[in-house]
Amino acid sequence: MSAFADLLDGPRARGAFLLRSILEPPWSLRIEDRAPLTLVAAVRGEAWIVPGDAGEERLRPGDVAVVRGPDPYIVADDPATPPRAVVRSGGCATTPEGEDLCDALDLGVRTWGGSPDGATTLLTGTYRMRSEVDRRLLATLPRLLVLPSGSWDSPLVPLLHEEIARDAPGQEAVLDRLLDLLLVAVLRTWFSRPGAEAPGWYRAHGDPVVGPALRLLHEHPAHPWTVAGLAARTGTSRAALARRFTELVGEPPMTYLTNRRLALAADLLRDPGATVEAVAGQVGYGSPFALSTAFKRAYGVSPRDHRSALSAPGQG
Repeated sequence: MSAFADLLDGPRARGAFLLRSILEPPWSLRIEDRAPLTLVAAVRGEAWIVPGDAGEERLRPGDVAVVRGPDPYIVADDPATPPRAVVRSGGCATTPEGEDLCDALDLGVRTWGGSPDGATTLLTGTYRMRSEVDRRLLATLPRLLVLPSGSWDSPLVPLLHEEIARDAPGQEAVLDRLLDLLLVAVLRTWFSRPGAEAPGWYRAHGDPVVGPALRLLHEHPAHPWTVAGLAARTGTSRAALARRFTELVGEPPMTYLTNRRLALAADLLRDPGATVEAVAGQVGYGSPFALSTAFKRAYGVSPRDHRSALSAPGQG
């Protein structure tokens, strides 16, 4: 598994917030849900996304935006339109003065807006908790990116539009997986564009020296790797590998491996039946104490406290 595939394997929506919005100008929504990551796809009409610390971007039909939280942002028919509604945590909306709008604007299953015949239709998918998206992935993303419809060819947006208002057994699981697929497809296309400022780990994957080393670290994270051992497996010198790896990836091989192991441990701890001892062995730590020490140094909490936070409502 490549570092890129492994990183993008991280998104795991769990009961994600998904909504179809049908809107008639003038309209403007201020998003204050503090979600770590949100996708917005334009199906019909146009919209503007206005983050607080970056330039506004226009969405045309077929375009998909990825918004990195948790800071507020505005989605509107025009950047100059003042907010008519505020979207809070949990997906409910109020007027700017605090009056509840959820019932007044309900248009059916996962559908919201002022009119069923509105000029603009948007699809929104929101990851509710940070634990659902790899923190290294979040760190690589700009505050806002927009993938124009003409730069890719994918059936995912029409499929999501078809499925989002369907009320069927297991539909939440279907929508969660569609959201994950859409995010992976958008980011893969985004990072592969000519001239894209892709993160170091993505560019390094194609390097003849660092690429094989990355694959080894991702395929066998529990192996007792050393720089010398990696160099021997990749057919280069220890000094050359360390220098090239740090130059392309942005950190030394063993630092990268430590971060990879801890990220994997954090993911494995989502399983309530996984013990810290078992997870330690799976990610290359000789004892639960060694894992706990490294985990707390990196995340600020023990593995057990991390798992407790994952199971708490609204946390993660």
